[in-house]
Amino acid sequence: MKGVALVVVVFILASALAEAGLPINKPKKVRCKNKYSPCYEKDLYCPASCPRTCSVNCNSCQAVCGLVPPFPPPPSKFQKPKTVECKDRKFSSCYNKPLNCPASCSRTCSVDCATCQPVCHSVNLPHSPSPKRVRCMNKKYPACYYREFICPAACPQTCQVDSVTCSPVCNCNKPGAVCQDPRFIGADGITFYFHGKKDQDFCLVTDSNLHINAHFIGKRDSNMGRDFTWVQSLGILFNNHTLYIGALNTTTWNDAMDRLSLSYDDQPINLLETEGASWKSTDSSVSVIITRSRSTNAVEVEVEGNFKIKAVVVPITEKDSLIHKYGISPKKDCFAHLDLSFKFNSLSDEVNGVLGQTYGRNYTSRVKMGVANPVLGGEKEFQSSSMFATDCAAARYNGNWNYGSYSYQRIKYADLNCASGTSGRGVVCKR
Repeated sequence: MKGVALVVVVFILASALAEAGLPINKPKKVRCKNKYSPCYEKDLYCPASCPRTCSVNCNSCQAVCGLVPPFPPPPSKFQKPKTVECKDRKFSSCYNKPLNCPASCSRTCSVDCATCQPVCHSVNLPHSPSPKRVRCMNKKYPACYYREFICPAACPQTCQVDSVTCSPVCNCNKPGAVCQDPRFIGADGITFYFHGKKDQDFCLVTDSNLHINAHFIGKRDSNMGRDFTWVQSLGILFNNHTLYIGALNTTTWNDAMDRLSLSYDDQPINLLETEGASWKSTDSSVSVIITRSRSTNAVEVEVEGNFKIKAVVVPITEKDSLIHKYGISPKKDCFAHLDLSFKFNSLSDEVNGVLGQTYGRNYTSRVKMGVANPVLGGEKEFQSSSMFATDCAAARYNGNWNYGSYSYQRIKYADLNCASGTSGRGVVCKR
């Protein structure tokens, strides 16, 4: 009787379930197949509403009816930035120094040895001028002669070829350079800064037949107690002639607009805005040639047997202001100034001036070595009363070439090729 009763009970329950439309089989067992899910290969059971047709939501680790969103891809493994090194021995302070690529190009950067910085390979925008191409024109180096190079990223428009190393170099990284705030590289290859004061004139070079004053413009920095300064113009005296090279005051910078001002013996010089356009003095006693190295804002000035100057007008950009904390708004005044590169042919051993003293026979650098930005003092010693005045305390100018003090060693020194890398500490010279 008990067995009959049990059969009857089971039959009644089965009938009730059938009438309710519910399955009588066990729920299906399912598993997440994504190995990155916390419930990977864990048994889950289909819900009562779809006991045989469910799937697994690996995100929430639940069995659900219908389709489920895919599990997100695993996070990519962190890749260390690629390490790159400068392989140009000429830049001794940067040579073989390991540098990490920037985050924006962590695996595809290269090194700009001139600035000792890793740089991404970016495509030139339509409004950005392509880097200038330069050739070696020194026939004394046949292996390099007439080879063409592209200017480095640090100076895409103002480089030249170093015939000894047969490579393009930035003018601002060679001995005789005066650039930026203002940063000098002396004849000994040592880098130093001379800040001077804004709206005043200082003697850069003074010798028996050459005197070069620089007019400084700038902006007062209240936090540092000194002026940020830049060289705005040069007043040059030689053979009793005067030459002026200046950057015009500019609100908004446009490199297509020429902002150079030139004059010779108080007479303005007008050059065609074409690369290679030149002007030559009519005075038979001295040869002065001024040539545009670009269609605008860059010239090369050569006085035969005396000196050669490369001058480029450049602005303070918004990026410059942010990096160096100048507090300058380029939309109001971009502080257009000169980046300069000097080469001298006939200096005496008694030459003086902020830059000129470094060419003297007995010169020993006065700057404090071992600091990031060594500063040279001597404002009172080198200050001039006006652009063409020769009254600084260090003045040597008399309008005549002093043959007695001219040194044969100076001729040999002028033929040396010196480089100090980007830091300017030390000098390497080769004939």
